[in-house]
Amino acid sequence: MALRFYNTLTQQVEPFAPLHGNVVRMYTCGPTVYNFVHIGNLRTFTFQDLLRRWLRARGYQLDHVMNITDVEDKIIRNAAAEHKTIAEYTAVYTQAFLDDIATLRLEQPERWVKATDHIDDMAAAIEKLRDRGFTYLSDGSVYYRIANFPSYGKLSHNDFSGIRSGARVDVDEYDKADARDFVLWKAQKDGEPAWQTPLGPGRPGWHIECSVMAMKYLGETLDIHTGGVDLTFPHHENEIAQSEALTGKPFVRFWLHAEHLSIDGQKMAKSLGNFYTLRDVLAMGYTPEQIRYQLAAVPYRKKLNFTFDGLKAAATSIDRLRNYKRRLETAKFAEGINEKLVARTDAATAAFDEALDDDLNTAEALAAAFEYIRDTNTAMDAGEFLSGNTTGAFEFLNHFDSVFDVLKPSSTTDGLSDADVEAKVAERNAAKKSKDFARADQIRKNLAAEGIILEDTKEGVRWKRS
Repeated sequence: MALRFYNTLTQQVEPFAPLHGNVVRMYTCGPTVYNFVHIGNLRTFTFQDLLRRWLRARGYQLDHVMNITDVEDKIIRNAAAEHKTIAEYTAVYTQAFLDDIATLRLEQPERWVKATDHIDDMAAAIEKLRDRGFTYLSDGSVYYRIANFPSYGKLSHNDFSGIRSGARVDVDEYDKADARDFVLWKAQKDGEPAWQTPLGPGRPGWHIECSVMAMKYLGETLDIHTGGVDLTFPHHENEIAQSEALTGKPFVRFWLHAEHLSIDGQKMAKSLGNFYTLRDVLAMGYTPEQIRYQLAAVPYRKKLNFTFDGLKAAATSIDRLRNYKRRLETAKFAEGINEKLVARTDAATAAFDEALDDDLNTAEALAAAFEYIRDTNTAMDAGEFLSGNTTGAFEFLNHFDSVFDVLKPSSTTDGLSDADVEAKVAERNAAKKSKDFARADQIRKNLAAEGIILEDTKEGVRWKRS
């Protein structure tokens, strides 16, 4: 079946293809760089990484833009409290975000765009909205009049027909049911930074930033817009109102939203002591691959219950994958090819692909992979897996890892590397060959202390991490 996604706008799963040619024009709401991102944020960014990888696996090219929100309410407050300029304050957290996504192996978009680099573009868009009758001035600030956009609410599927005309909101984030005219341009207040534009000294509201940057680089109608489910209203609803008022055309064809993450069944909150950044979890001894695996394992539209038991289970799953790859690399198989296993590989690939085609169902894709590993391990034990079957097995593993990207151990992983273990296994083999059994036993014990379990088989020594 065709690639298909759940579209928040239509509330339906729909077949997907780009509007123009083979290039997917995609926009992701990036970080607001006022602090380190937390693992809930990283769940959303992991989803968009999987989406990127799968679109490319399906033969599409990507023109993907992600913004850096480097001017908004919290940034201005925090920068002032630390006696720093906005640029000085946000540079630290922008770099921290780039470091975090590199650690989790998240691909970078084709283009990064910063809000502060596009202030003049935003002012020009606001002037155009004014000329079209969608704005009004109050106390020097410019507001969007949502009553002039009759389809307001079509993304969040809220009924705003009873909204109070003229009620305004100045803050960037507000309550889910609180539909009010939102600020496009904020007049400068005492002590606040400001930009000089034809609108007067001030700064843009948060919502106009994404509309302007998305359309500047991707055109008037985007193929995909991604973000966390918390952005559906008001941020994405307001993006639609602004953009479609500017162009008269649909702003986005497919809206894809990732669900929230909880911690041990509770909402993540500093007050509950369960608020974690990537750095926090890594400091506890977990690896980037474990974190990436747990963030990816639950389909993006389902709530993810992030637990430390889940991270331990992720380690077990990753070790199973790596041990299987190692067995393919080191075991000696009889010559020939088992055609039944060729068909089994084809079936596993088809099941894996179908799962990801179905709105990125990562849980089903993982199930297809582990069922294949179980079946082919059983065939190896029975002597039915032949040397000619290794090519297909490796191709399946590579296909799997082009999306999930957990097979290669991270350079930040503590303990012995795979190469270190192989060297110790070779040393033990040499000790046994020279009948130095005391040395061979000591090497086994030392490896066990490092969490490496050896298994002597007729094909040779196999090892795995406990």
